[in-house]
Amino acid sequence: MNEHEKFKHEVRDNIKSLSGDSNLQSLSRTWVRDISRHKYAYNFTWLGRPIIQLPQDIIATQELIWKVRPNLIIETGIAHGGSLIFSASMLQLIGGEGKVVGIDIDIREHNRVEIEKHPMSRRITMIEGSSIDETVVRQVYEFARGKERILVFLDSNHTHEHVFKEMELYSPLVRKGGYLVVFDTAVEDMPDDFFADRPWGKGDNPKTAVWEFMKTNDRFEIDKEIENKLLITVAPDGYLKCIKD
Repeated sequence: MNEHEKFKHEVRDNIKSLSGDSNLQSLSRTWVRDISRHKYAYNFTWLGRPIIQLPQDIIATQELIWKVRPNLIIETGIAHGGSLIFSASMLQLIGGEGKVVGIDIDIREHNRVEIEKHPMSRRITMIEGSSIDETVVRQVYEFARGKERILVFLDSNHTHEHVFKEMELYSPLVRKGGYLVVFDTAVEDMPDDFFADRPWGKGDNPKTAVWEFMKTNDRFEIDKEIENKLLITVAPDGYLKCIKD
């Protein structure tokens, strides 16, 4: 076994150890809950644009993009555009002509302007509309035509119904070895009154949608290794690996 393989084995052992540490996992959930009260994820940018993600999840998606080397990344939810810029910059590093398609029901004009003038904008296409609207879905499938390596990141409306529908509509585009990532599944782990001003909350959120989706879809499995090594994540049970075409 060479030194590279030894290190990989050491990392796997580290992650296995983390997966068995229930106290540390509990502390991590508590930490995520408490930082969320301060909008911690709002504090970071990627190449100048607010990304609104935890740094740990940014690292995890970087690893997935480098591993899968997609020629198309589909993202629902745009906000300030940091995630689109992040994905585009990763595709730039990989090389080739990979593109990013971002979908949002309301693309604020000031955000659109900043995204479109960004150096990474040539790789980005934005679609305004609901991610589950059939007209929007048809546009996305047209972009996906001929693309054999696709990643899907879901981060828009966080109600169970909406996320489940997104998973049904976009999961067929992901092939074996690719990933469907569902963000903000951590909503299920928050206090009952945490999202009093939102249409989602405990029992009605991305994680409950994932659980229902997994009952009938055998093409995906929850990649617990990612969650176990991150510990700090907004997407527990949300990293779904495609295991069959």
